Amino acid sequence: MVRETGYYDLLGVSPKASLDELKKAYRKLALKYHPDKNANEGEKFKIISQAYEVLSDPKKRELYDQGGEQAIKEGGVGGGGSSPMDIFNMFFGGGGRTQRERKVKNVVHQLGVTLEELYNGSTRKLGLQKNVICEKCDGYGGKKGALEKCSTCKGSGVQVHVQQIRPGMIQQIQSMCSDCQGQGEKFNSKDRCKNCNGHKVERKKKILEVHVDKGMKDGQKITFHGEGDQEPGLEPGDVIIVLDLKEHPVFQRQDDNLMMKMKIKLVEALCGFKKTIHLLDGRTLLIHSSPGQVIKPNEFKCIHNEGMPVHRDPYEKGLLIIQFEIEFPNKHWLPEHMLPDLEKLLPMRDHAMVLDDMEEVDLCEIDYESQKRNYSGEAYDEDEGPRQGGVQCQTQ
Repeated sequence: MVRETGYYDLLGVSPKASLDELKKAYRKLALKYHPDKNANEGEKFKIISQAYEVLSDPKKRELYDQGGEQAIKEGGVGGGGSSPMDIFNMFFGGGGRTQRERKVKNVVHQLGVTLEELYNGSTRKLGLQKNVICEKCDGYGGKKGALEKCSTCKGSGVQVHVQQIRPGMIQQIQSMCSDCQGQGEKFNSKDRCKNCNGHKVERKKKILEVHVDKGMKDGQKITFHGEGDQEPGLEPGDVIIVLDLKEHPVFQRQDDNLMMKMKIKLVEALCGFKKTIHLLDGRTLLIHSSPGQVIKPNEFKCIHNEGMPVHRDPYEKGLLIIQFEIEFPNKHWLPEHMLPDLEKLLPMRDHAMVLDDMEEVDLCEIDYESQKRNYSGEAYDEDEGPRQGGVQCQTQ
């Protein structure tokens, strides 16, 4: 018999829920109310994590089922003993409280790069603004020895609020003092550092050299450890550069391969050709097809070791894949009396069996403009006359 259901209600599960059901419920709620995603729901995240900490432990859960939250406190295994971040990181495989609270958040920048830069490698300079420890006060924030106890939190660094979770259940919730930013002390306005105005950090410009290696991919990350924002007492954050590939007019990348389209005339497709390709590193390739080697429409051919360099092994390259588009001649390109001579050179045509009851018709060109006009006009009902929509043909 469960005495209280408050923790179960917080997670949205029944008192008979299995451990898998508890995990699934906590995962969904923790991601929803995590401070990084929902800054205004930090307290909600805290009590959800505390509820999960108790109910996911068989001994704590049994104690809670028998005597409720009071039994947890009296039993010396309190539900709030661990940090909510510890519970979250333990559940999701994070780095734990120590790592999260000792390092400033990372900064992410997107860097547009061309396909040539990813092929040949390049070095780019990136200027960014970041917080650095104030040089004037060495990150102290003001005149040393002039700190005063914060009157809002009375030096504790936290403010206490009372929140009713459900009828008959009240909980005290602590949050960081907004006036002193959790320090418990603050400077009088006249004693603040004039350079940083008491913020302990100042904005400065930093130039980073970003080395784009041969073969890097769209979306790949380059990390500059410790080059992010600084805060007193915390490890500086990282700067993470994310490569954003720009569209190329000729080549498209597919993994380590390069794709391109090439137009050739019908005579080249049937009788052979020679074509040049200008590569991303400035070289020019001369490609050819031998006489008698017929190239079909949309056929693919490849050239080995002329694709993208393999990252960290740039002497190895993928394929250069070419898709051929055949340009057929315009109508009436050959005098009619010469067509029989051409036909003698081509493979024999298939002959249709003609019967007396067959109706012979002509092929026409499609008139798309007329089709658009008819579709935009009014349609007739069957009893009003024929409908004029549909594809229109032009007679020759």
